[in-house]
Amino acid sequence: MNQTKQKPPGRVKSAIAGALAGWIGVPLGLESGAFWAAWFGGRNFTGESVTVNSTLQLSTAWACVRLLADTLSTLPLNVYRESGDTKTLAKDHELYRLLHTRPNADMTAAVFWQVYVACLMLWGAAYVEKRRNVTGGLTALDILQPACMKPPRVREDGRVEWRYADPVLKRERVIPEDDLWYLPAFTLDGLNALSPVQMGANVFGGAIAADRASAATFKDGMKSAGLVTMDAVLKPGQRDDIRKHVKTVSDEGGYMVLEKGAGFQQLKMNPQDAELLATRGFNVEEICRWYRVPPWMVGHTEKSTSWGTGIEQQMIGFVTFSLRPWAVRIEQSISKDLVRVPERDVVSAEFALEGLLRGDSASRAGFYSQMTQNGIYTRDDCRKKENMPPMGGNADVLTVQSNLVPIDKLGENNPATTAKDALAAWLTSESSDAT
Repeated sequence: MNQTKQKPPGRVKSAIAGALAGWIGVPLGLESGAFWAAWFGGRNFTGESVTVNSTLQLSTAWACVRLLADTLSTLPLNVYRESGDTKTLAKDHELYRLLHTRPNADMTAAVFWQVYVACLMLWGAAYVEKRRNVTGGLTALDILQPACMKPPRVREDGRVEWRYADPVLKRERVIPEDDLWYLPAFTLDGLNALSPVQMGANVFGGAIAADRASAATFKDGMKSAGLVTMDAVLKPGQRDDIRKHVKTVSDEGGYMVLEKGAGFQQLKMNPQDAELLATRGFNVEEICRWYRVPPWMVGHTEKSTSWGTGIEQQMIGFVTFSLRPWAVRIEQSISKDLVRVPERDVVSAEFALEGLLRGDSASRAGFYSQMTQNGIYTRDDCRKKENMPPMGGNADVLTVQSNLVPIDKLGENNPATTAKDALAAWLTSESSDAT
């Protein structure tokens, strides 16, 4: 029997594309563990190939990764310098330009941080190579592809050595510990990162399998298989003729013609009865749970409210439990790996989470009002944050709610009160003289 060469199915092509990403032209061997892990994907109960590429084809995973990456990447990241009890914006520091404006020649700050956070979400680690000038100062930050990084190797002197299968140079090169900014998203030993895609292979594999089953169900307009019943035993050739006829009518439409007392009964399946829709809904919640994202933020509002204080409290929870932990990890990593040792006690980088109020004028106005009335911001501070020129004078003076007097005048005698007391004292003395 002649065997014809068949094309690989779609999921095989997808797995190949995901595994080859970043490895074109790079020499491979049996010791290339990162490549083979990407090739075979994470092991899971469904048998689906779970790679970064196949995971991102899930709408919920795509939405979660984009939500976290886009939100953090568009928040202002400022560099501050402390002097005593005063913390000021350090625009003259070399890190301000790299972290706030342009990390390298090819990326804006927003694109850089989007890629950085996406690497944390998908590969579980972010790798950035530090470029320096002749004096040792930082000039650029280049993101490396996590799929091309090999496990770290600890030398006898205790220093960590990183090996990178460079897809541009088409060769492997060694990166010293001092030239690599490395941040693991989640680790059990402080060095080796755990990949969310590989650790969550069962969750993502189940979602992929459910999507495949759903596509198969709706592929033919929810037409399911049927039964052709006969009142006699057929010969093989007769069976083939009936199958061809049924298939032709199914593909091209028209009426089915059956002979010899034959009958046709279609098998109907309700996807809701088969819990297919419920399974897909549960997979949305599972993936959101994996990324610690509220389901309503990716469009799954079946079991959540979108009105009143419910949405406000959930938004506060998203900032507190989803965004802030990532912001703190990145901030501390910057202090550890990018700030020079003599400056670590005085220079720091911080995400401005209040930047989330930029699209909410009412909340922003309320925030400024509270800050000025309690003597925390001056009116010029608020004007600067709104990209307005400072007014100077009393606009640059801290005030409080108590008649909005300057904060350094609190406790001094109020002129109006002094005059009132003087009048009362005069009246008292006049009364005493008259007596």
